[in-house]
Amino acid sequence: MNKVIMVDFDKCVGCRTCEMVCSISHEKEINPFRARIRVVKWEDQGHSIPMNCRQCETAPCEAVCPVKALSRDEMLFRVINDYEKCIGCRACIIACPFGQMSFDIVNKKVKKCDLCDGDPLCVEFCAYGALRYVDAADLNTEKETKAAQRFLGVNQAVEIAIASQFQNIKIDNAKP
Repeated sequence: MNKVIMVDFDKCVGCRTCEMVCSISHEKEINPFRARIRVVKWEDQGHSIPMNCRQCETAPCEAVCPVKALSRDEMLFRVINDYEKCIGCRACIIACPFGQMSFDIVNKKVKKCDLCDGDPLCVEFCAYGALRYVDAADLNTEKETKAAQRFLGVNQAVEIAIASQFQNIKIDNAKP
């Protein structure tokens, strides 16, 4: 059964409990920077979006790993990292289209979501129901489309803000 972590963006309040639970579970310390899930926040717009590994069926991270530290676990339909093989080259970080691979500066290894071996604690401790572990076949396409449109709108606003900042820099540099 192919299960995935589904994010309901409308329910996330940005509490970051998922990050704390993940870091405690994997690293035995509360340190959101060492978590395998990240909450991306746009404070000025009131949006919080938990971002996690999508466990891609054809995973670019797995394809570029020079030492084959990343492999597919067919039992849980996930990409797992063999930390003993990982050399910390970060090729997988560059290859991930979702930015969900990260480098643990303490262990000097790449880290990613491992779905907590089929029982994701981030889902279990999400008090608002923003994270759910569901069968991939049962995903509500309409809800995902709505969330993607909302996410696109936020991205467009960020792009406009960045572009206006660059325009201001050019104008300021042109002054004598």
